[in-house]
Amino acid sequence: MILALYAAFWLQLDSASSAAVCVAILAQPKRGQALSKAGYRFLGTLVGGIVAIVLMGLFGQDRVLLLVGFACWLGLCVFVAQFLQDTRAYGAMLSGYTVAIVAIAHIDAPQTTFDAAIGRIAAITVGIVAITFINDALASPSTWHSLLPRLTEAQAAAKAFARESLTAGDPGPERTAALIGRIAPMRADANAIAGELDDGVHRAAGARSAIAALYVLAAASRALTAAMGRLPEPDALVREAHALALRAVSEGEGARAEALTRAGERLRDLVDAGLRDGGRSLDAIMALQRALDVVNAATFAEDGVRALGDGHKPLRDIALPTHRDFQVAVRGALRVMIAFGLTAGFFVLAGLPQSSFALVQVAATCALSSVTPDPRKFAQGVLIGMPLAALCAGFTLFVMLNGAQGFPLLAIAMAPVIALGCLLSLNPPTFTVGFITIVFFPALMAPENPQSYDPQTFLMNALLVVMAAVILFLTVRLVLPISPSQHRAFALEEARRDLAGALAGEGGDATTRTSLNADRLFQFSAWNSGSGAVRRASLHHAFALAQVEAAAARAHAQLRQLGGVSPLVPLIGRAREALAAGRSPALDRAAQDLIAEAPARERDMRLMLARAATDLATASRVIRRHGRFFRRLSLPSF
Repeated sequence: MILALYAAFWLQLDSASSAAVCVAILAQPKRGQALSKAGYRFLGTLVGGIVAIVLMGLFGQDRVLLLVGFACWLGLCVFVAQFLQDTRAYGAMLSGYTVAIVAIAHIDAPQTTFDAAIGRIAAITVGIVAITFINDALASPSTWHSLLPRLTEAQAAAKAFARESLTAGDPGPERTAALIGRIAPMRADANAIAGELDDGVHRAAGARSAIAALYVLAAASRALTAAMGRLPEPDALVREAHALALRAVSEGEGARAEALTRAGERLRDLVDAGLRDGGRSLDAIMALQRALDVVNAATFAEDGVRALGDGHKPLRDIALPTHRDFQVAVRGALRVMIAFGLTAGFFVLAGLPQSSFALVQVAATCALSSVTPDPRKFAQGVLIGMPLAALCAGFTLFVMLNGAQGFPLLAIAMAPVIALGCLLSLNPPTFTVGFITIVFFPALMAPENPQSYDPQTFLMNALLVVMAAVILFLTVRLVLPISPSQHRAFALEEARRDLAGALAGEGGDATTRTSLNADRLFQFSAWNSGSGAVRRASLHHAFALAQVEAAAARAHAQLRQLGGVSPLVPLIGRAREALAAGRSPALDRAAQDLIAEAPARERDMRLMLARAATDLATASRVIRRHGRFFRRLSLPSF
């Protein structure tokens, strides 16, 4: 921060404190996180600066239209940020409140907007260069290096979960949700690795592949256990397949890459043999296919973890989409717009001086809260952090410095407060307090050359930032609040729409859907409340939705590949109709028809038929088991 501040003074930037604030916002414990956030911060600042110039050019002579136009832009940015991930969401949100910093702060002098935009972009650039230089000079730890042991531990936990499932029975939805909760938070670090090293793209792809594979491993092991439970007496092929799957999730030689490759080939042979011989039940074919799924997931997980460690190109590069609710996004955008509109109206009617400064703080804090996992906790932290930042800034200015003008004295005076804020931000319960302290402390001090010591201006600014904190605190509780039950209802509605699309053959592939559903289940678990029985029932239904959706997506994918084979066209048509209707008997018949057709086909086609048939049968069994719940969803086809 001191380096950025000194460089801003040397370059004679108008708002040198913005460079220090930029460093405070970009401060991350790992290099990849800081670089990723820095890139999207620069892009968001650039977009926000352009929009600020455009809005001021259009409405510079009409303050009401300018404020309304800004409120709409801020709401749009917050809405878009809800559907993005990690630092991209931050960049979208930043492009919203940057307009406040550039345009609203200069509402009384519209002719200075262009210079303010250029100065803002220059200050942000200085901050980015400073934090990048310090991270390299002090060898800031790489994200991949800290992610590797966590991902390795999660892999071991997923394999232990799979072993327990295959030997002792299904651990249940609550244990599965706990495992997903251990895996899901690593997604953010996986996305931040790409810019760290020359082979960072491969390491990031490996981490994403491994995370997705661990989701599939948990689901496939439970599915294999369920299939085995439906067989009264497994034959030799099924017993061998079960043993291979169990060996693949062991801690011995069977879990190595070469052994997993051999196990996968052998299981494909077993699936092919089961179809070629004919006469085997659909449950037996399902057991063979699910054993292959377990080994495939273990193979991708092993390869992904190794790719993260050594940087080789992984077997696949996939996305890890996150679950976002449209209703939550709309409410978040409206909440920010309403809060800003009411605040602007109040300050205009009250005629308070420095109202534009207060509006900037309200816009910034409300926008920042919109991309946090829990806006209420963030608001509580802001309510504590703002007075602390104001108190520290006042003590530093009027007690420690007390009229001094030397930069070394400024650096020495700022250091203890910055250290305190960093220590607070490293502790999760006090993260928001520390973050707000190190961000708003230099903003309230507003270092200049020469330094201004105007107690009246400082006290007014301190009062306004505390008022902004109070406004945020009240906003997240009173303006369109979202309760955990509403979160669950919104998630269920999104899952219902996704399931309808999957049954109709629309949407992404099965791997993408599995990752999306895992993230939805991760969030759903956090919102789930009530008695133990109620929580278990809710999770049970949530997993049923995810299982049918993934099975329908996989089945449609295989049916599309088989669509070019003329003799199979009638069977494929009936299978698609059965999926669209969601009728369990029709799905069973379609699966049996595909299995009956398999012996007359080539090996590759038999394997595709096995995949399609088992997924049709999976959807059938889940729908039959949870029939009353699926009927309550009011799906068009049920």
